[in-house]
Amino acid sequence: MTEKMTERKTVRKWFWVWDFDKEERWLNQMAMQGWALAEVGWCRYVFEKCEPGAYIIRLQMHPRDESYTDFLEEIGAEYIGRVVQWIYFRREAEQGEFQLFSDTQSRLEHLQWIARMLLAIGLTNLLIGVVNAFAGNPIGAVNVVLATLLMYGLGRIHGKTEQLKRERELQE
Repeated sequence: MTEKMTERKTVRKWFWVWDFDKEERWLNQMAMQGWALAEVGWCRYVFEKCEPGAYIIRLQMHPRDESYTDFLEEIGAEYIGRVVQWIYFRREAEQGEFQLFSDTQSRLEHLQWIARMLLAIGLTNLLIGVVNAFAGNPIGAVNVVLATLLMYGLGRIHGKTEQLKRERELQE
């Protein structure tokens, strides 16, 4: 029995959590070039050779929920993997449109989920940084810088939220 070998390549790339839409566009551009996402890890993407445009790739921040994954598999999506709270799916393009968000409200809820996570981690880092600073520990500066970066990301998510709300108002 001979097993068909699939050409694969690994790309190491960093995306900020608030640039998830940029990450998704890049993954779909790779699919359009004939490289479908096959595995995902921390800053690591494994692609396998495919027909250009054969797949649509989607990602979403979502808690572990086997029923949600099962539902997406029932509609033809293939679960690729998870990195912390981010889940990745692909579906054959010939099956038609593939979206994880059905309307503006679900997109807004997704952004709120990301914002809550950024806020919680950012405030935690700020608290740790302040406590370390008062204790004379210089490592606290790292936490303060990280908190500042996460608050920047929160601002970016807020901007995306406001843009979606404006678009919704125009549609109504």
